[in-house]
Amino acid sequence: MASTTQQSHPSFPSRPYSNTLHGKLPERNAPGFGASAHPSTRETARMERERQERERAQGGGSSNPNPNPLSTITDEQRDEVNEAFTLFDVNQDGRIDYHEFKVALKALGFDLPKSEILSLLTTHGTPSSSAKTSPTPGKLQITLQAFQNIAAGLIAARDPRDEILRAFALFDVDDKGTISIDDLRRVSRELGEGLEEDELQAMIEEFDLEGKGGVSREEFVNICMG
Repeated sequence: MASTTQQSHPSFPSRPYSNTLHGKLPERNAPGFGASAHPSTRETARMERERQERERAQGGGSSNPNPNPLSTITDEQRDEVNEAFTLFDVNQDGRIDYHEFKVALKALGFDLPKSEILSLLTTHGTPSSSAKTSPTPGKLQITLQAFQNIAAGLIAARDPRDEILRAFALFDVDDKGTISIDDLRRVSRELGEGLEEDELQAMIEEFDLEGKGGVSREEFVNICMG
């Protein structure tokens, strides 16, 4: 079973581009950065629009919460949730403790404060099999199913625009506000794409709607949101 003392965890696999970009740059003839560089974001945005349309059709929201949070996220997102749990379930007993729970959520992009972690443990946690008394929230453990539901709920509630801006930041590491040809060149090199200089320039020219030599945040958002 998972230890309740803090321990050194293995690092979450470093995938600075593969999570968001799926291992490739936008193709020149593809329908935009969003289609080839961030399909999960486009899917999230589509799902959010459909949810809002359903709520409007029902008179503005449902009084019943979704009984299956996993149905609100993509298959790729489910895989990442399961991967995060498995990585930090050090003892492989199907449970994670407070510290493992916190870092697993952080690996998914949710750096929650201690109060929220304890609240989630209180609501979704279960005592360890060896507990002889009612444990405090910090001593409760989270099962895989509970983790899946919690993570799926957090992912579904995340603003698609925030997701897109995170993807933009993977290109614009200097926080210039634009994706330049140098940024594309660097990402191409790190991903081993080996794109030619004229191909990189063509991508910038295609998506640089204002002719300023780079793709701005708003242009990137508009491209991804379709």
